[in-house]
Amino acid sequence: MTPSSGMLIALAGLPGTGKTCVARDAACRFGALHLRIDSIEQALLRTGMTGESVGAKGYAVAYALAEDNLRLGRIVIADSVNPLAVTREAWRATAARAGVPVVEVEVVCSDRQEHRRRIESRVADIAGCVLPTWQDVLDRHYEAWEGERTVIDTAHLAVSACVDLLDRQLHAVAAACRRTQA
Repeated sequence: MTPSSGMLIALAGLPGTGKTCVARDAACRFGALHLRIDSIEQALLRTGMTGESVGAKGYAVAYALAEDNLRLGRIVIADSVNPLAVTREAWRATAARAGVPVVEVEVVCSDRQEHRRRIESRVADIAGCVLPTWQDVLDRHYEAWEGERTVIDTAHLAVSACVDLLDRQLHAVAAACRRTQA
């Protein structure tokens, strides 16, 4: 069972590492709101919005939706590549404004062949979404993390086992919050 008060779970990781699979399973298990940047960005593109600015706008929409739901006491799972220090800080600021803890999770796939297999065998589940190629993933700008985060390596774990790891981390954060409030 997950914490009953609001909490932001900010996922990050390159395409094909398993973020969305983990996010979906966790959202069902925890009764959380799943905010998927790919879905938001594709909806913006369907409105006729084009260009690189759609990414920044998609994140801005997600921050606002997350904050609204966190203020309601919901658990929110932010599912995005979250590749930059500035986007990671924006998720932290969103949680801080809502007065809830944030759990930052980097989802990785340490088995390069498995990661490539996932990228090359994926089928888009969002209408109109163009999936990245393996070369796109290799060329993607993804800043190194600074500070604490939980790392979940999906290379050789079932999705449910990954969510079990996440669940343990959420309980640890909730327990720490209770200790500081006491």
